[in-house]
Amino acid sequence: MIGSASAMVETATKPYFIRALHEWCTDNGLTPHLVVQVDENTRVPMSFVQDGQITLSVSYAATQQLKIGNEFVEFQARFGGKTEMIWVPIGAVSAIYAKETGTGMGFEVQPVEQTQSLEAKTIAQPAAAEEVPQRPHLKIVK
Repeated sequence: MIGSASAMVETATKPYFIRALHEWCTDNGLTPHLVVQVDENTRVPMSFVQDGQITLSVSYAATQQLKIGNEFVEFQARFGGKTEMIWVPIGAVSAIYAKETGTGMGFEVQPVEQTQSLEAKTIAQPAAAEEVPQRPHLKIVK
């Protein structure tokens, strides 16, 4: 017997969908973008946040050391000419989509359960803001 369903802990599907769509965008020559609901648990340049959200290009060309894990997305990127460390809990991601086509998937934003200290993760604020692209109409997945 392999084990009962009640004894098994199910892993969330959201990070797997995010990684799959990131890979699909990359394989098709498209630019993957994440839409993130910003709160005290996200580490992003705040001057680029509009209406509590930020849209981030997560293409390999726009990022360095990109890691899309089961708990968070982490990478380095340039904002206003300055390299910034970005840290986003998976629960704060509300969508991933291809910039060129709008094809993607939306998600419910989930409250963050802090599993690691974020105190060491600080982000300096860039001097200038750039326009944040409009979010396409996406299907919400639970």
